[in-house]
This record gives sequence, C-alpha cells and structure tokens, in this order.
Amino acid sequence: MNVEPLASGVFAPIDEVIEAASQGKAFVLLDDAERENEGDLVVLADKVSVATINMMIRYGSGIICLAISEQHANRLGLALMPRRNAKDGCTAFTTSIDARYGITTGVSAYDRATTILAAVAEHSTADDIVTPGHVFPIIADSGGVTKRAGHTEASVEIAKLAGATSAAVICELMNPDGTMSRLPEIIAFAQAHDVGVTTIKGLVEYLSNS
Repeated sequence: MNVEPLASGVFAPIDEVIEAASQGKAFVLLDDAERENEGDLVVLADKVSVATINMMIRYGSGIICLAISEQHANRLGLALMPRRNAKDGCTAFTTSIDARYGITTGVSAYDRATTILAAVAEHSTADDIVTPGHVFPIIADSGGVTKRAGHTEASVEIAKLAGATSAAVICELMNPDGTMSRLPEIIAFAQAHDVGVTTIKGLVEYLSNS
C-alpha cells in the first residue's frame, strides 16, 4: 500500500485500510492538527505479531497501548487508573497488564505480543492477566469516534469494520530526535515501511456516508 507525498499528503481510502488491517497489516492513523496532531501506528489486536511490536518500539514511543471497549475492560476486571488534575476527555488508561502465563519479565516484544493475545482471546477473563504490567489498556468512549475523535476510538472502530475483536494495538510514532512525528515524517515512514496512512477525519466521514 504505497503513499505518495503531495502538498496536502495522500491518505489511503478507509476501505483499503480496513482490508489491509483484516490481513494483519499495520497502518498509521493521523488525528487533526487542532487535536494531538500525531500519528499512531496501529494493528488489530488479534493480528498482533512480535515483528509489529518491535516496529512500534523502534519507531514509536514504546508505550504499547491496547485500545478496547468498556465491556472488554470489565470482562478483564480492569479499573481506570486514578486521576488527578486530569482534563475532561483525557485518555482512559486502565491498570497496566501482563499475561499471567507464557511470558518472562513482560517487557520483551514477544512478551508484550503474548500479553495482548491473551487479553483479547475470545474467552479471556481477569484470571488470564496480571496487573500491573507492560501493556497499557485504554478504554474507548462508548459513543465512538463521533463523540471522541481520538486514536483509541478510531482504532477500535476500524477493528469492528474489519470484523475482528473490537480491540487494536496503538503506539505514537516518534522521530529519532525524540520529538513526535508530524505529517512529513509520517509520510516518509509510511513510504519506507509500505504502510497505509489514513485520518480520523476520513473515518468519521466514511461512517457518516455508510
């Protein structure tokens, strides 16, 4: 899935991103300049691989987040992290997690992929995870991307559209100098790694026309 840089950037159609995501391919999800103005590398949670987690650690912030629904969080027995001086609409982080079985320290790409797959397994429960850990679940707003236009809600929505479990793995892209990647760097990353780039705004428009 090639992305050619133009003055305004060229974004992959939502249908194309959904199809690629259903095959386990990662993509970049970009929010508005008026919001975070950041791109998250995203993969469907039930398609996650060690290679994708490695890519997120190498080119992203290294904070591997698992975007899930409130119902999913409840099934895993996850409560929101305590909040202090937080703004309305801030990211809904829960207690961090590790898989209960099949990992060592929990920090390796292998261990984090194992944790994610354990958490999103069809019959997973609180008995399958340990808290705290090295993966950071975040709860999507129940109103979806039309209520909160965040990477969390958008990635969960794309997971639904792809026919997967309503969960996705997301990680913010960063530049080598430690600053957050913006559109020019994101387009360059997408070209180098053959991943699609789409926008939350485009997803909202897609849903409104569906």
